[in-house]
Amino acid sequence: MGTDTLRTGAAERRREQRGWYFYDWACSVYSTSVLTVFLGPYLTSVAESAADTDGYVHPLGIPVRAGSFFAYSVSLSVIVAVLAMPLVGAAADRSGRKKPLLAAAAYTGAAATTGMFFLDGDRYLLGGLLLVVANAAQSVAMMLYNSYLPQIAPPEERDAVSSRGWAFGYAAGSLVLVVNLVLYTGHDSFGLSESAAVRICLASAGLWWGAFALIPLRRLRDRRTAAREAALPGFRQLAATVRDMRRRPLTLAFLLAYLVYNDGIQTVISQASVYGSEELGLGQSTLIVAVLLVQVLAVAGALALGRLARRYGAKRTILGSLVAWTVTLAAGYFLPAGAPGWFFVLAAGIGLVLGGSQALSRSLFSHLVPPGKEAEYFSAYELSDRGMSWLGPLLFGLTYQLTGSYRDAIISLVAFFVIGFVLLARVPVRRAIGDAGNPVPERI
Repeated sequence: MGTDTLRTGAAERRREQRGWYFYDWACSVYSTSVLTVFLGPYLTSVAESAADTDGYVHPLGIPVRAGSFFAYSVSLSVIVAVLAMPLVGAAADRSGRKKPLLAAAAYTGAAATTGMFFLDGDRYLLGGLLLVVANAAQSVAMMLYNSYLPQIAPPEERDAVSSRGWAFGYAAGSLVLVVNLVLYTGHDSFGLSESAAVRICLASAGLWWGAFALIPLRRLRDRRTAAREAALPGFRQLAATVRDMRRRPLTLAFLLAYLVYNDGIQTVISQASVYGSEELGLGQSTLIVAVLLVQVLAVAGALALGRLARRYGAKRTILGSLVAWTVTLAAGYFLPAGAPGWFFVLAAGIGLVLGGSQALSRSLFSHLVPPGKEAEYFSAYELSDRGMSWLGPLLFGLTYQLTGSYRDAIISLVAFFVIGFVLLARVPVRRAIGDAGNPVPERI
């Protein structure tokens, strides 16, 4: 009977893990089609159509160069997420009811993304508002989604489960980008304007997100927890979480390292298309193919780095990926304009390290979370993942505003990877896992 119970438990865990993968499948299309490919160049063009003769728009009376509006909107969305995530994370841990909160965040983001269909003409403020809502909702939903990882996978499975989740996401992004490419490049034959084709691609990402989110919401299980204190407002809850983390300074040290290098990753993801279109003069079709190449290689890269982690440990593998990020981004500074071939080479380099560096960071952090505080700690992780990633876009936007050069903006991001490498190398992860009260895997 004991064996049957173990088999039943393992089968239930596998079923829940497969359901968990499908949230990456659902929401990664937003990150790929909306945030990485279409919205940056399109919202920039909408802002430019609303700009004055000096190239500035004036939201709330503030002069903003039209080319910086998208980057600033990303930064604002992250600040909104900073206010929401600690509160939601504490509420999830206190009640043990993550699924209703995950559903609310996912469908808020999906609705805002679907609403981007109405972003035309000079409605740059509408685009900025929808971006803020969608991006903040995505951050909150990902925090809740990530917090399931320690509950659905034992320590020895987490690198593999996390990597498969990222692979699912990149596979979905690739599939939808193929459809987007057909629609965008053939928009005349479909009787659509270029603007209408882009808006359909944006809105379809929201519909995809909402439809496939149903699978994890059906399969994931809530775990009841003992009643805890009432959630505190916004920054007070974040401060309480950080005070708790101070008793585990090595967990905090890992988060600091992750905050720095992931800021660079997130900024590259959100600003690469703007760099390609505005600085390198590449067309939208070229950008779609490049991002599609990133998605396809990211599937293989996530799985390959997961295998490397099993041999060399997650920490060493992440450090190696940061070296690759630094070299790739530095090379991007020297890309010649109007040369899509070299841009594709750069995209291939990004794809091979993108999924693996993110997946292994997530699984490594899951070992550093005290049992029973998954959502609360993953809210802090998500602040590092997306919530504190306003620094990179802000630096990118300010550098462009001051210099007028996207090349200067892109090279400024190298510092995030170099500093992140140094900080991560100094974290003794085996001792950090033990200090969190978790079993230490044989290889980490």
